[in-house]
Amino acid sequence: MVSLLIRLAVSAVAVWLTTIIVPGIDVTAESTGGTIGTVVLVALIFGLVNAVLKPIIKVVGCAFYLLTLGLIALVVNGLLFLLTSWISDKLDIPFHVDTFWHAVLGALLVAIVSFVLGLVVPDGDDKK
Repeated sequence: MVSLLIRLAVSAVAVWLTTIIVPGIDVTAESTGGTIGTVVLVALIFGLVNAVLKPIIKVVGCAFYLLTLGLIALVVNGLLFLLTSWISDKLDIPFHVDTFWHAVLGALLVAIVSFVLGLVVPDGDDKK
């Protein structure tokens, strides 16, 4: 349980940094608490979308992954980030991604920041 919460917090920080760095990705919450809640919800939605759809997409599109040497993953991650924006819009969460290219850049940045923070922040599953 602690590991899951740590991963959610790391993902939320990654989404927050992405909204600051990428100009086409916006959180329009009116308060600091609203912004924190929004990035946590978006991180949760993005994690769920990735957990449910990404394995299916990898199995179905296995040939494309091999053919492009994995570069199709950038497109898939961008589309999943756009889907997260669409789901957030339907749930009235103030998170918006403008274009596909902003989504690709945002998803790439979220992945990089999550990876780096995952190296720095200890996971609850680590054994001593």
